[in-house]
Amino acid sequence: MPLNHRSSLLFLAGSAFVLGLGGCAQRENAVMAGDRTQTLHMGNLGEPNDLDPATCDTGETFNIIMALMEGLTQYDARTSQPVPAVATRWEVAPDNLNWTFHLRPEARWSNGDPVVAADFVYAYQRMLSPGLAAEYASMLFALKNGRAFYTGKVKDFSQVGAEAVDDHTLVLHLEFPVPYLPTMVCGFAWYPVNRKTIERFGRMDQRGSPWTRPGNYVGNGPFTLTQWTPNQVIRVTKSPTYWNQGHIRLHEVDFYPIEDLFGEEALFRSGGLHMTCSMPPDKIAAYKANPQLRDLLKLEPIFWTYYYAFNVAKPPFTDARVRRALNYCIDRKEIVERVALAGQQPADHLTPPTAGGFNATAGLPFNPELARKLLAEAGYPGGKNFPPVEILFNSNEQHKKIAETLQQMWRRELGIEVTLYNQEGKVWINTIRAKDFQIGRQSWGGDYMDPSTFLDLMLTDNGNNVTNWSNAEYDRLVRKADQGSNQSERFALYQKAEQILADECPLLPIYFYTRANLRRPDVKGWYENPLNIHPYTDVYLEAPTN
Repeated sequence: MPLNHRSSLLFLAGSAFVLGLGGCAQRENAVMAGDRTQTLHMGNLGEPNDLDPATCDTGETFNIIMALMEGLTQYDARTSQPVPAVATRWEVAPDNLNWTFHLRPEARWSNGDPVVAADFVYAYQRMLSPGLAAEYASMLFALKNGRAFYTGKVKDFSQVGAEAVDDHTLVLHLEFPVPYLPTMVCGFAWYPVNRKTIERFGRMDQRGSPWTRPGNYVGNGPFTLTQWTPNQVIRVTKSPTYWNQGHIRLHEVDFYPIEDLFGEEALFRSGGLHMTCSMPPDKIAAYKANPQLRDLLKLEPIFWTYYYAFNVAKPPFTDARVRRALNYCIDRKEIVERVALAGQQPADHLTPPTAGGFNATAGLPFNPELARKLLAEAGYPGGKNFPPVEILFNSNEQHKKIAETLQQMWRRELGIEVTLYNQEGKVWINTIRAKDFQIGRQSWGGDYMDPSTFLDLMLTDNGNNVTNWSNAEYDRLVRKADQGSNQSERFALYQKAEQILADECPLLPIYFYTRANLRRPDVKGWYENPLNIHPYTDVYLEAPTN
């Protein structure tokens, strides 16, 4: 299959070197040079819209921001548990509502400024500013008056529960107990920003500000942004001001936005990448069967759900019977076994299993007969007079095959015709955010190991709820569960919330992810974990000895 425009230049560069994973190399390829210079070459799927932590919109964008920024805590790649980062330690008061984080005095921004508690407070004010319209602003609703400030009920940010006691002491006052707060603040929504830099290039609440461009970007992470050539490469280089820079062994990380899975795999084979972001499903069996290749293939179950979203404001999806009908005639087992091919688990609800011990009991059975009955009740017997419907997905061979499978199942079981259209990832995410779709491909990965990270997604005021669906009882149940301290009581409430999703079907879940990608043995310090989050602080490269 020919490579798309994103990967063609990269492939040509890689093919100047000797192809193949074995044999005698006549010339040094990118991977060999990277091993020598500690330059990690990574496929990263799509071009980011921006590198602002307040407006981060995809996991691939977070991959880059995580190299440039650091929060109070960081994920341990082995356990997905929080470990010290900018904060050296923290404690919670007996009421479980007041957390104190002690910041390390040696933390520095890439411009040399000290990282202080006020930088976090400013970042939280920015994140909650209505003008910024940050999709992840709801992550900070755990702060006292966080939701009230975002909705305009509180005008004075000093009433929000973020307090810089001094330069190295940050106290977070919560609206309700959050026992997993140290894990939550690992996420990008809680990263600090450098106020001087933000306001040098625009307003505090300005999206798309040039502060995120090379030469302007000021971060506090282990790397600095040195190059961003759209659709080709984003390059980050080891920061000389990072507080733990002596521990960092990588000199550089190059992220390549390659949406074509076959092009990315070809570039990997040519010696242009240390690892891919994904993997063509059709090639998984061949890698498994080849003794020389099978160890390069990584199949990792992750805390992530693949689904489609219905825009319930657009007919015919204003009718829950239509949404349920389309759900009930999807054979998810067939999709994972014949199309996805990476050992995914069929998903008939939103939250993946083992979410901190939570396993949803609600589900969407494969029942074509009931689907046809519901569609007839909605006024479309045998699919007659069903209006034109489009399925939107981002450009990717895997997404295309799944969309085609849905199209075929709906034609076969319901007698309806839907059309497909795809958009480049950067355009697709903007279309989804604008809610300019009927059925749109989506996925969601957990930010921490708790069902709230999934079920909060469908709250009415969650910036990532792109469906226009709202249910007051669902909101009540999830918020009550979020604020509870008894785990069994919380999980019982989440079960009821999952049942509402199953009854109203604003989503069409497909499967729980297994991440399939390719990774060379040269990459050390990279550990599989359910959150699929891999800090670069412990990663390094080591060329094979034979």
